[in-house]
Amino acid sequence: MTIDLRGRSAFADYMVIASGRSSRQVAAISEKLTERVKQDLGVICKVEGRETADWVLIDAGDVVVHVFRPEVRAFYQIEKMWQNPAALRPSVAIEPAASPARG
Repeated sequence: MTIDLRGRSAFADYMVIASGRSSRQVAAISEKLTERVKQDLGVICKVEGRETADWVLIDAGDVVVHVFRPEVRAFYQIEKMWQNPAALRPSVAIEPAASPARG
């Protein structure tokens, strides 16, 4: 799944969300993807989570890729949050503090 973040986020233009069926597959997908991005685009990605491979985050600059095991993806449901712009706004209105009384 690809989510267009242009105009909604300062950290990336696109987010890609993918799944592997096991930790081994998640690790392999993330490793191959980082190799291909470096080879084809000359971009060295920052990678988090490859050690446990439950959820690997690949930061390729304008594109951020999340590779999940299915259970972890179902638990966090980040695509639901990013597809619904209202979910990114605070649910409680923040009002400015009252000025102190002058006497």
